[in-house]
Parts: sequence; structure tokens; C-alpha cells
Amino acid sequence: MRFQDKVAFITGGASGLGAAAARRFAAEGARVVIADINADGGQRVAGELPDALAVTVDTGEAASVEQAFADAMQRYGRIDVIFNNAGIDGSQQPLHEMDVENWARVSRINGDGVFHVLKYGIEAMLHGDGGAIINTSSTTGLAAQENISPYTFTKAGIVGLTRSAAVEYAARGIRINAVAPTVVMTPLVEHFIASAPDPAQMRRQMESFNPKPGIPTPDDVAGVVLFLASDDAAWITGHTVPIDGGYVAR
Repeated sequence: MRFQDKVAFITGGASGLGAAAARRFAAEGARVVIADINADGGQRVAGELPDALAVTVDTGEAASVEQAFADAMQRYGRIDVIFNNAGIDGSQQPLHEMDVENWARVSRINGDGVFHVLKYGIEAMLHGDGGAIINTSSTTGLAAQENISPYTFTKAGIVGLTRSAAVEYAARGIRINAVAPTVVMTPLVEHFIASAPDPAQMRRQMESFNPKPGIPTPDDVAGVVLFLASDDAAWITGHTVPIDGGYVAR
């Protein structure tokens, strides 16, 4: 029960990595805020958990994030953990053919959105005894891949922003780290495999993408998030932890 009586605020909490982390935090005693643009999905996950709150938020809109934290503070009076996880992938195109609107859309959520959650989340934490923030980057923020330049740009930016914010707030009791997952077996990836012309071949390709065979699950990522949020990681701040079966080690 590492998070007994603590409050965990999770963006993108209605599905995938966010929902897995929400369930794990709740199982270890936390009261959880499910923050997601998908209101029905957020309510569904919150309804599974004891004393959870669902808030509808568009992380790309500063006022929406500010209101979500205000609602959480009104309900619980504190924020101890933030999993800054909401993000989108965007379309895949060579950079010189990139749709400008796609660049702006990805940057709005994966860039501006992460900043907004840090800004208003840190403000809330400074009213208490500090806390821990975990941002979601990606292996693409650490090692290049083709045709996803806006996604790569934003995920690499999260690595730098994590370092900057960690140094800035370390003396004020706030630790800030990031996780960098490889492809994870979320419902979105499951659908991608199922809709491929040859689903079995697509699954084999994904399972051999990293040096470690297989595909991690959302719960695999959630375990690392909980460690970084816990007192077991009290001296870890400013780092990005790959969850990639050795991908970026090559």
C-alpha cells in the first residue's frame, strides 16, 4: 500500500497505459483522478475504483487543464502523483510531405498538453508536501524512426522538459521523471494488428521489434510508473526510463 491516502492524477486515464496505472495506484491505496477527453471512458474507469473522480479535460487547452486540477483539489485537497500520459500519434508521412495540420495537432497534445499538465500540476503540488510526476515519452524520443517527425519531436521534447523541470523543482520536493515505452499491447495496437492484411505476420513483426521478444502490456509500463512515483525512487529525478526490451541499447 505504497500510496495509501495519496492522490494520483492521471491524464489519458480512460484507456491503455493510463487506465492500467489507475487500477494499480488504486490497488495500492491511492485515490485516483481519471482525466481524459473521453468523458464516458473516464467515468467507466473511475466507476471501477474506490473514491475515484473522473474529470473531462482537453490537455491541449490550458483553461481545461487548470479547471481539471481545480476540481481535483476541491474534491481531495491535494495532489501527490501525476502521470502526465495523454498523447496522440498522428499520421505517418515523410517530413517534406507532412501535413501542417497534423504537425500542429500532435504538437498541441504531446507538447503543449504536457506543459499545461506540468504547469498546473506543479502549482497544485506546491500547496502540499511536493510529490512525483511521471511524463510519458517514447523510444522515438530516444532513437529515430521514419515518417513520424512530429511525434518524435514532441517525445524528444518531453525528455528535455523532464530534465529541466526536475532540476527546477528538486529543492521544492517534487521529483519529475519520464517513461519511454516501445510499442505496447494496448487496445489501439490490438486493433491495428487485427486490421492488417495479414494479422499473424503483423503480430510476428511487432513481437520481434525489440531485442527482447514479445510486446509489453500496459501493466508492464504501469509497474515502472508506480516505482518512479513511490518512495523507493526517492533519489531518482530528471531521468527517462526506457521500457523497450533493449531497443535503444542497440
